[in-house]
Amino acid sequence: MNIFKKVALQGLKKNRTRTLVTIVGVMLSAALFTGVSTFAVSLQDYMIKGAADKYGGWHVELPEGDAEMAAQAEQDDRVAEVVSLQNLGYARLEDGKNENKPYLFLSGWDQKAFDTLPVKLISGRLPENSGEVLVPAHLAANGGVEIAVGDTISLAVGRRISGGEVLGQHNPFPVKEETLVTTENRTYTVVGICQRPAIEEFSAPGYTLVTTADTADADSLSVFITLKNPYQLHAYLKDLGADVDSVLNDDLLRFMGLSGEKTITILLFAICGILIALVVVGSVFLIYNAFHISLSERTHQFGILMSVGATARQLRGSVLFEGLCIGAVGIPLGILVGLPGIKLVLFLVEKNFKNVMYDNVQLELVVSAPAIAAAVVLSLVTILISAYIPARKAAGMPVMECIRQTNEIKVEAKKLKTSRLAQRLLGLEEMLALKNFKRNKQRYRSIILSLTFSVVLFVSASNFSSYLNQVADRSVEVVENYDLVFSSGDMEESEMLQLYDELKDTDGVTASAYQADVTYPCRIDAGKLPEQFFDTFGEFLDYDGESQQIDAMLDAVFVDEGTYESFLKSLGLSEDEYNGQDDRIIMAGWVEGYLYMQEEPMQITLSSDSGDRVKNVWATFVNDYPDLLPAEAGSEFRGYSLMLIVPYEYKSGFDELGVTAASTLGMTFESDNPGGTKSQMKSILDASGITVSYSFYNLYEILEQNRNMEFVVNLFAAVFTVMITLISIANVFNTISTNIRLRRRELAMLRSVGMSERGFNKMLRFECVLYGARTMLWSLPLSLLMTGLIYEGMSAGADFEIRFIFPWESIGISILGVFLIVFITMLYAAGKVKKENIIDALRDEMT
Repeated sequence: MNIFKKVALQGLKKNRTRTLVTIVGVMLSAALFTGVSTFAVSLQDYMIKGAADKYGGWHVELPEGDAEMAAQAEQDDRVAEVVSLQNLGYARLEDGKNENKPYLFLSGWDQKAFDTLPVKLISGRLPENSGEVLVPAHLAANGGVEIAVGDTISLAVGRRISGGEVLGQHNPFPVKEETLVTTENRTYTVVGICQRPAIEEFSAPGYTLVTTADTADADSLSVFITLKNPYQLHAYLKDLGADVDSVLNDDLLRFMGLSGEKTITILLFAICGILIALVVVGSVFLIYNAFHISLSERTHQFGILMSVGATARQLRGSVLFEGLCIGAVGIPLGILVGLPGIKLVLFLVEKNFKNVMYDNVQLELVVSAPAIAAAVVLSLVTILISAYIPARKAAGMPVMECIRQTNEIKVEAKKLKTSRLAQRLLGLEEMLALKNFKRNKQRYRSIILSLTFSVVLFVSASNFSSYLNQVADRSVEVVENYDLVFSSGDMEESEMLQLYDELKDTDGVTASAYQADVTYPCRIDAGKLPEQFFDTFGEFLDYDGESQQIDAMLDAVFVDEGTYESFLKSLGLSEDEYNGQDDRIIMAGWVEGYLYMQEEPMQITLSSDSGDRVKNVWATFVNDYPDLLPAEAGSEFRGYSLMLIVPYEYKSGFDELGVTAASTLGMTFESDNPGGTKSQMKSILDASGITVSYSFYNLYEILEQNRNMEFVVNLFAAVFTVMITLISIANVFNTISTNIRLRRRELAMLRSVGMSERGFNKMLRFECVLYGARTMLWSLPLSLLMTGLIYEGMSAGADFEIRFIFPWESIGISILGVFLIVFITMLYAAGKVKKENIIDALRDEMT
C-alpha cells in the first residue's frame, strides 16, 4: 500500500463521525438502488407469470402447421415444449347477431393441451371423447345464440377458402370472395360452458368450441411452441423462414419486452429510471458534500504533498481510493438492507396485488444477478463521480494557495456589507452569523439544496397521496349504496322482472332494487325554471332567452316501490301526496354539477319522438337523487339533467307516448359477500338463456381494486420518501457538523475574545434560522409548482371534478422538520466544539 492510500485511510479513521455518516448515506442509496431494481424485476416476473396463467405460457404459434412442423419443433434444442391442437374446421353459426363472427370453430385438444393451455370452466365438465364439446359463454353474450349443457348440436364442418387459400382463426371476417366449403357432418353433445379460450383472439371469425383430438392425424394443426430462452425468439422465427405463418403471444411477451408493443416495458423502466435518478441526485448531494468538505480540511495537506512532488493524478487517486473504501463497506450493507426491505414491502402488498391483478399468482421476491449488479454499478458510479469532481478541483489548485489556504474564501468586502436596518434590528451575534453566511455561500448552498430537495419531494408525495385518497373517497360515494349491478338496453321488461325474482333470492343478498330508464323529448314552462338553470341552458340548447317554453330532453326513471318509498322518507315527503300520480311526480334537476330545487309544481309536456302524442304531468323539484344505477339512456352529455322519479307501477301510463320498451333496464343488489353472490348470479344468468347483450359487474370489487391500488401506491411513495429523506438528513447532518468543525478556529477565536456562552448559542441559533428561511424561500414555491402540476395531471385523467388541495399539513410538517433537523445537528456539532480547549483549537492548522 503506497503512502497516498495510507493517508486516505488515516483521514477516514481520524474523522470517524463524517466517515460513518457517509457510509450510512451510501448504504441508503445502495439499498434504494437495490430495492428499485429488484422490485422492477419482481414485478416483471409477477406480470409474466400472471399473463402465462391467463393466456398461456407459449411464445409462438404456427396456426397452419402440420405434424412435420410439430416434430421438427420438438427436436429443436431451443424448444422447451410443443403443444398441438387439431384444426377440425368451421361450421356456420345460425341466427348469430355478431356479423364479424359468423362461424363456429372446432378445435381438438389432447390431454397435454388441457394441462398446458388455459381453459376455465363455468359449468359442466371437460370433454372426454370426440363426441363431446365445450361451448364458450360469449357465444350467448356476444353472438346471441344460447346453447346449454346437455344440448346436442349437428354441424356441417368445412374450410374457409378464399382464392384457393385456406383461412384460419387469425384471418378476420370478412375476407373478399370467401366461401365455406363443407366436407363432413359432425354431431356433438355439449358437456360444459367455458370462458372464451385465451387462444381465441377478439378478431377471430369463429367462436371456439373445444373437443378432444381425433385419433386420426389431422392435416391442419395449431402448434404452440414454448422456448427455453424466450430471448432467442426472433432468431428462432428467422430460422423458421418467411414462408411460415406465425403468431406471437403478445399478451405474455410484452412483459418481457419481446413483442412489438413496447409500452409496458417503456413505462416500467421509465418509472424505475425516474426513481433511480432521484436517488442519484440525493446521493450525489450527500457523497459530493462529504468529499468536498473532506478536501477542504485536507487542502493544506495536499499543498504539502504537492510541494514534495505529488502529482495531480496521485492526489486524485488518493481521493478515489477513499471513495472505494467507503463503497466497499456501504454498498454491501445497502444490498443486505435493500433485499429484506423490499421483501417486506412485497409481503405487505401481495394481497393487494392479487385483488387488483392476478389472484392465482404469488408476488415473490426475485433476486436477479443483473439487477444487483446494476445497483452495485450505479452506487459505485455515484461514489466515484461525487469523489472525482472535488478531487479534480483540489488537485488543480496552486501549491502555495493550498499551503496558505487562501483559496477557501474569496469575496470582496463590499459583498459583506449589511443594510443599516439589519444593523439596527440585529445584535452583534446575529450580524456575525449573517456575515459568515455571506462569506461561505458555497458551503451553505449545498445544505440548502439538500433541504429543498427533501421538502419538495415530501410535499409532492404527500399531495399526490391526498389526491389518490380523494379519488377513492369519490369511488366510495358513488358505489356505497349497492355492490352488484346488472343492466341491459335490449332486454324485455317481463324478462327482466322474471330474472329479478330469481336473483334477489341469491345467497348473501341483503337488499335489491330494479329500475327502467326512458328518455323523452319535453316542453317546459320557462317561467317555472330556476335562474341558475338559464345561466348554462343557452350553452347547450337553442334558447333565445325570451320564449315562454323550452324544448329539452327528460329522463324518466321508473323505480320499484321500496326504492321510491325510501326516497320519499329521506326527503320528508308524504307517501299519500306523492304517490306517483300525474299531478304529484317528483323531479330532480342538475346543472353543471349542482342540484337545484323549485318548491312550486310545474307542468311538463312530454312527447313522443315524432311529436304526434303528448302527455302532461305536474312535477315538484327536490334537491336529491335516489339510489340509482347510472342511466345509460341519458348518458350523452347535455350540460344539464332533468329527471322524473316515478313508481314502476305507473310506467304503463307513459306507454301512450309510443315507447313500448325501456331504453335501459337495470337491477342493483347489496350483499354481505359480493364475490360469492356474483358467482351464483353468473350461474343463474348463464342458465337463463339470455340472448341479448347485458353488463354485469361487481362494483364492490372495483372499489376494492381502487383501494388496493391506492394502498400500493401510498406504501411505495411513503417508503421512497422516507429513504430519500433519510439520505437528505444524513447529508444535512454531515455538511453542518463538518462545517462547524472547519470553523473551529474561528469559533475558538470568538470565545477567546470574550463571547459568552449565551452569545455563542445566539449566533448559532440565528444561523439555523438562516438555513431554514433560505430553504423555505426556495422549497415552498417549487413545492407549490409541483402540487399544481400533480393537480392538473390528476384532473385531466379523472372523469369527475377533483378538488384542489392546498398542502398545508405537509408544508407545516416540512417547516417543522427542517428547523428541527438543523437545530439538532447544530447543537450536536457545537457541543463537540465547546468541549475542545480554546488554545488547542487556535493552534490547530487543520493538518
